[in-house]
Amino acid sequence: MHILKNIGAIVGIREGASAYAPLRGRDMDTLPELRDAWLAIDGDRIHSYGPMSTFAPADTDSVTDLHGQWLFPAFCDSHTHLVYAGSREGEFVDKINGLSYAEIAARGGGILNSADRLHAATEQELFDQALPRLRAIIASGTGAVEIKSGYGLTLPDELKMLRVIARIRRELPLEVRSTFLGAHAVGRAYAGRQEEYVDHVCRDMLPAVAAEGLADFVDVFCEQGFFTVAQTDRIFTAAEGLGIRPRLHANQLHCSGGVQIGLAHRAASVDHLENIGPEEIALLGTATDTVATALPGASFFLNMRHTPARELIQAGAAVAIASDYNPGSSPSGDMRFMSSLGCIQLRLTPSQSLNASTLNGAAALGLARDYGTITPGKVASFFLTRPLPTAAYLLYAYTEPLITATYLRGKEFKMEN
Repeated sequence: MHILKNIGAIVGIREGASAYAPLRGRDMDTLPELRDAWLAIDGDRIHSYGPMSTFAPADTDSVTDLHGQWLFPAFCDSHTHLVYAGSREGEFVDKINGLSYAEIAARGGGILNSADRLHAATEQELFDQALPRLRAIIASGTGAVEIKSGYGLTLPDELKMLRVIARIRRELPLEVRSTFLGAHAVGRAYAGRQEEYVDHVCRDMLPAVAAEGLADFVDVFCEQGFFTVAQTDRIFTAAEGLGIRPRLHANQLHCSGGVQIGLAHRAASVDHLENIGPEEIALLGTATDTVATALPGASFFLNMRHTPARELIQAGAAVAIASDYNPGSSPSGDMRFMSSLGCIQLRLTPSQSLNASTLNGAAALGLARDYGTITPGKVASFFLTRPLPTAAYLLYAYTEPLITATYLRGKEFKMEN
């Protein structure tokens, strides 16, 4: 047993049913903590915790004195595209000069730009490029992450991406979930033949992905100019027949009907939601199987409207925050920054934002049994900070270097790992 003692505060402690399911509505307002505490780790699991007044280690225990550092559950980033080739800072300049996201895509940029670069890269090159990104997100406190394909847009290149994600899952102590996003855009070979491309996704891509067991989820960019509600329905139906659960890019640029089709298929999450109205908010407020995921990094980077997260919480929805880490619209996987944006831009309280970035992110990935809170029996993945006046300070002082260490599966992660 390894014990951490003299913890300034353990934040996000939960026991009972509230530790294993997404928080909804007013339940997101509370973030329990224990000041002046110890925590015991048994292998890769949290064994127990308590106030320092009860600290009584056994002779065989190893003990680390944290001298007042604070302990938080690791962030659970439930929406990323962090396996990609190269970068797209040229489009960053285009946006500054006034071009919209849709205009850049129409000129051959955006997703198709990344697809061209990925096609030219080997699996080893993709892994090597992803590794420093992964180390960076771990250093900033992330312990579980979803990674999508979607920059392949051909069967060989989609499989290449998913195999890289599988290798990341094998070789890093980070908890990884993979998502097949072949319907991110129409591949160049199918330009002008969108229905044929959807046929290809359903008939060829999905069975090949399922045969190798490469995807936990399937996703579709359900949006004007990309994939329609009817096409999304076809892809989800085909995926469900293969035992792959849907999640969805919904309502980023337009009120596209994405929320409704996502809920019809009991998607694990519907993500983006910048363009939703009272009908969608009400539906998500009563959804029992679907997490509403805000991606404030994309709205911030694109200077677009933000997800109405406060209204969703008021309606009773389970709201998560994720990074949308990708080279075109959110080139950052720093979940502490995303959580700060949750406060600054989405107007959530620090407690709501941290719950959205931890337990609700875990729930969106089907990981709430093991991640998202400090609970005996859960995986010992958490991060430490310098001594803080309050938990809110972590998000308030959003550029101050506060995080001192990240533990994954019971062990401190070293950058050379």
